[in-house]
Amino acid sequence: MTSRLEHWDLIVVGAGPAGACTALGALRADPSLRVLMVDREDFPRDKSCGDGIAPHVFDALAEVGVEGVADGWEPLHRLDLQHGERHVEGRLARPVWVIPRAVFDARLVAHAVAAGATLRRHRVRSIDVDAGGVTVDEVLRTRMLVGADGAYSVVRGLVGRPPGTRRAVAIRGYSPTPPERAGLQSIIYGDRRRPSYAWSFDRGDGLANVGYGEFTVDPADRPTRASMLAELERLIPGSAEGGTAWKAHHLPLSGWRPEASTGRVLLVGDAAHLVNPMTGEGIFYAVATGLAAGRAAAEGGAHDAGASYDRAVRRLLGTHLHHTWAAARLSRSPAVLDAAIDAAQRSQASFDALVELGLGDGRITPRLGAGLARGLLAARNPG
Repeated sequence: MTSRLEHWDLIVVGAGPAGACTALGALRADPSLRVLMVDREDFPRDKSCGDGIAPHVFDALAEVGVEGVADGWEPLHRLDLQHGERHVEGRLARPVWVIPRAVFDARLVAHAVAAGATLRRHRVRSIDVDAGGVTVDEVLRTRMLVGADGAYSVVRGLVGRPPGTRRAVAIRGYSPTPPERAGLQSIIYGDRRRPSYAWSFDRGDGLANVGYGEFTVDPADRPTRASMLAELERLIPGSAEGGTAWKAHHLPLSGWRPEASTGRVLLVGDAAHLVNPMTGEGIFYAVATGLAAGRAAAEGGAHDAGASYDRAVRRLLGTHLHHTWAAARLSRSPAVLDAAIDAAQRSQASFDALVELGLGDGRITPRLGAGLARGLLAARNPG
């Protein structure tokens, strides 16, 4: 069997943003590495997502020399938040982009291949980890393996990590952008299992990414496609009726503490259950943890890479995840959600903090925390 094995320094399962960035991080640290990315699909391919790309993503990509990923797409400068009668619209401290994943992911893959990675279509079915390395499907052999294969990660299951219970489910489509939502990211919070919201993100090309998602615990009590589209239409009239290319997906939400390594296997992005529990945003986490995993795999010995990667993830996201976990729990209360919107309306600093918490690596600042506390007190002492 040994003679049949194809040897690589690093194998990355999944070539989306987390996987492509793993390859980029590794090859930036050591361009001589033999890096293989395997994915069950060819690129470009569509992916169910809100398509919002925060500026933090481009900051991280610049660290490995990746530029031009947003070429041809218009930046958005304004964000609108609504819950019932509460409403705030503000200017973002830094713009965001809305880029279809068929475009964004393919561009990252092209950068990874240009950096020296090999891309191959392959569906992983088995992983065997031993003292010397990792064997994939009895034909591929590597010193380190990275699971970047998304919310339904095969790698995660094969290394014995549980699927987790904190999940959201969402549906996404594309519909014509109405004039009143041009140049705008809109989030309209709902009243079902919180956090729940509908969104409309203008792409800048006449279409908007529209969708609806909500928190779910019991797999037997998941919202249906019909119920999610109905809620989207209720919260943003006209979006569901005019939409096309609908895709639904599950989001494995982040908890209090990230656990992303197991021996010679590292998990990144959605496969590591790194999805913002407030907003469902995952691309920044995918890019940041992918780069960190690639560097750890390249720079550390086989026994040190996991510990090095875990430290990097805690340094990048540890405190932030504590705050998003707390904020997500607090936002289940309508009064707290209203208080957050009120705080954002009163203060640009609170607005900016709320954006950072939901889209980047922000914290609950003292000013924003005071607003949330007022909402919590109001919820406990109504009237």
